[in-house]
Amino acid sequence: MNNLRYGYTPTHPGEVLKDEIEYRRISQKKLSEQMGMSYKILNDILNERRPLTVETAMLFEAALGIPAYSLINIQTKYNIQITNNNKSFAERLAKIRKAVAIL
Repeated sequence: MNNLRYGYTPTHPGEVLKDEIEYRRISQKKLSEQMGMSYKILNDILNERRPLTVETAMLFEAALGIPAYSLINIQTKYNIQITNNNKSFAERLAKIRKAVAIL
């Protein structure tokens, strides 16, 4: 997906985490076991099919030493960028801004 508003494609935290565990040569199976997380959930996060929650960010912090707040910030920026690309939601926001401007 191309994001013209920001000039770059949004980055899902799963992409960052996947690169990190590949760099460290840690298997997803081993990592999921160490984190007490199902392999499917871990794989879904790493392949950008599932969002990162505060709890999962804290599990990654414990396992990999990557600060949970950094991962949550990436997820939040991703969510905002994706939502900004939603045309019907953008129209809704425009209506609200127009109505508030009159007040």
